[in-house]
Amino acid sequence: MSRPEALAAAWVLALLAFLAAPVAASQRFAAEGEIEVAFSPRDDAEAVVLRVIREASRTLLVQAYVFTSRRIADEIVAAHWRGVQVAVLADAKMNRRAEGNALPRLLAAGVPVALETGYAAAHNKLLIADETGPACAVLTGSYNFTWSAQNRNAENLLVVRKHCALARAYADNWRRHRAAATTIRRLPFNP
Repeated sequence: MSRPEALAAAWVLALLAFLAAPVAASQRFAAEGEIEVAFSPRDDAEAVVLRVIREASRTLLVQAYVFTSRRIADEIVAAHWRGVQVAVLADAKMNRRAEGNALPRLLAAGVPVALETGYAAAHNKLLIADETGPACAVLTGSYNFTWSAQNRNAENLLVVRKHCALARAYADNWRRHRAAATTIRRLPFNP
């Protein structure tokens, strides 16, 4: 085998090893805290979202795929106005237009908003409230921040309260996404 062929073979093997390796190990946590679930449209899942936002006293990190709910946007703005440090990430493709979108309400109130452009779909839907301290909470599930998620779709929400190690893990992941996202000041957004 010639030197160029050997070098090419080594690169191919290294690439295959890299592609076969897991990106990162999953994290495990002991069960603790309080857990709340809601299933829409049967349950008032939107009320659960609003309650988690209202309960935030220091920080509120938001990640959304689709964000059209004015009620949720207004509650986030209210948290921002009462001094909670709020920041929002959203999928760029699903939220690039202002029409029907709730993000302009957040932007107009001075809430920091960034769009994720590095994925086929930034499909996370979550809230992280007060990642440290006795009121820490993580809300996650299939529930988009939309009217349809509450009234038309079969969706689920899971809230884990008082499990700050879990909240920190979600917040760390949120920050990794934020580092790669694009801050916006207005919509429409054209990457």
